[in-house]
Amino acid sequence: MAGPDVKARFFRFRRTLRSPRLSNTQPGNGQPGSSRLGSGRLVSLGLISLGLGLALLPLQIQRWSQAPRTVLFSDPALIGSLASNGADPKGLINEGQRPDPLDFSEAELRDLNRRFGVHGPQPKLAQLFTEGLDQLQPLRVHTLSRVEELQPIILSECRRHHINPMLVAAVLFDELQHAKPGEDAPLMAESGLFHTHGPAQLGLGELQKQGLLSQNATPEQINAARQQLLDPDRNVQVLVGKFARLSKALSLPRQHLLMASNSHRDAKALATLAYLHNGKLDYPGRILRYMQDPELHGLIYGTRTSRTSPLI
Repeated sequence: MAGPDVKARFFRFRRTLRSPRLSNTQPGNGQPGSSRLGSGRLVSLGLISLGLGLALLPLQIQRWSQAPRTVLFSDPALIGSLASNGADPKGLINEGQRPDPLDFSEAELRDLNRRFGVHGPQPKLAQLFTEGLDQLQPLRVHTLSRVEELQPIILSECRRHHINPMLVAAVLFDELQHAKPGEDAPLMAESGLFHTHGPAQLGLGELQKQGLLSQNATPEQINAARQQLLDPDRNVQVLVGKFARLSKALSLPRQHLLMASNSHRDAKALATLAYLHNGKLDYPGRILRYMQDPELHGLIYGTRTSRTSPLI
């Protein structure tokens, strides 16, 4: 059993635990505040931290200046120009960042409309009708056979004017595929019901722009011009001449053949030429797609050989 001294010491120790260790009041005024010792330590720590920060600031600035900078570009036109002038000689970048050659800016559309009179896409209903015709296999086979008949004149004229033959073949395929009934009939052409004629659907205005028809042509000369456009070979010649004329007006490079697979600039130039031929904004997409058609490629660049019977 504990004695009186032990109990007394225990009670004094318990009162010490219950009493606050540090006073939160300044002596004499009874107002809350911090002790002088605590305030001094806080000020000292703040001054030390500030000094260390100022001492390390030059080193951090030097590290920032030497670090490589990453710049993100979101403008497709800017990406295309940088890629064409950069390390990639073909103007191609990662597939996810490749600019779309069918993406015409508002400024480009205004300029093309001012210079050449092009406009927006055809109505949605007409686009659906066009896509429906493309699904008709018998019509496709018939159209390919007609383009095959024009293969010699396509290659010779494109070689002479330095125009991509696949661009001409794709335009001919599209125009023949979606031709209106009776457009090839001389009687319908003379009636004036149709303003465009022949496989490429060319008008008298193109003959005038190429200097092949006078602006003050007589009715006899106009009728003769329509007959020229109805001739398939002559029609292809005028079409290739049209692309040569537009290429010169657009200041497109003529030292190399424009290839959509070579660079974004070439693909954009081909899309622009197709756009100016038809005048509707949805037309270039179809032409670029036809240019990649394997069967159309085979008709233009392939050669047919007759099979020899094994009995011979």
